Amino acid sequence: MQIPIIDFQPFIEGNLETRQAVAQQIYQACHEIGFMYLKNPGISSQQIEAIFTRSQFFFNLPLEVKQQLAWSDEISNRGYVGIERERLEPDKPGDLKEAFNVGKEVSSYNATPNIVINKWLPEQEDFQSEVLAFWYTCCQVADQVLQAFAIALQVPEDFFTTKHDQQNHTLRLLHYPPITQQPKPGQVSAGAHSDYGSITLLFQDRVGGLEVQARSGEWILAPAIPDTVVVNTGDLMQRWTNHVFCSTKHRVMIPTDERIMRSRYSIAFFCHPNHDAEIVCLPSCRRENSAIYPPISAGEHLLSRLQATY
Repeated sequence: MQIPIIDFQPFIEGNLETRQAVAQQIYQACHEIGFMYLKNPGISSQQIEAIFTRSQFFFNLPLEVKQQLAWSDEISNRGYVGIERERLEPDKPGDLKEAFNVGKEVSSYNATPNIVINKWLPEQEDFQSEVLAFWYTCCQVADQVLQAFAIALQVPEDFFTTKHDQQNHTLRLLHYPPITQQPKPGQVSAGAHSDYGSITLLFQDRVGGLEVQARSGEWILAPAIPDTVVVNTGDLMQRWTNHVFCSTKHRVMIPTDERIMRSRYSIAFFCHPNHDAEIVCLPSCRRENSAIYPPISAGEHLLSRLQATY
């Protein structure tokens, strides 16, 4: 099974016929494997290179500086996550990676309205502005992809975007440091998992390491391809579509070659519906008038998954 490469520019710029053709390619990719590469997604290579430079700057800071921004709770889900702090497979040791989570500047939970919850270092305005600009660009790309999903699934084109308009998305800078000592038994860089939300945009550096599980159970490589972004469907999209679109497990293993001594960087944009959005099976995805899952609110689902991870 190969992860397909889909040119997204005809969807962004084309007429109804070309948009439907791209949406059909996306439908096939999401149905068969849950992963795809989007070429020409609407983000310049210069902006992507710049955010990777900012990410390397942040992770090169001393640990005690990064810990000033430490992740503290599932509701905000912001800040620095140290090595081994997250455990994507609960029965294995903590993952050999560190991360920095950013979302919109204010909380959307009713209990804490309009409170700035991102965590920033003082006197790092350039870092803050560039990371937030990239977050906003990803919001725009995600909305375009969600429009394609809507066309593919035969619902109104704004069906998904209106359920994501609170922009409860998380941008995650990720660093997998060189392995300098023997890992614990069963320890990996990022454990096998599926993503929690609706869709994910993933940007990789050239070191690579991402593996995707095909339906056969085989793990296949998903290397970085220039001028593309990896897009995959998450658990809530799988629930919405009654498994018509699949939420596929993926992982990052510890390299077995010279890459073990190199840093790997990636950037993930996790697209989540509004917290109060009800995730219920789409009419076009019902099988014999039955739904696999009961309705659930997107916020309730996300909190339960984060609580199980940390």
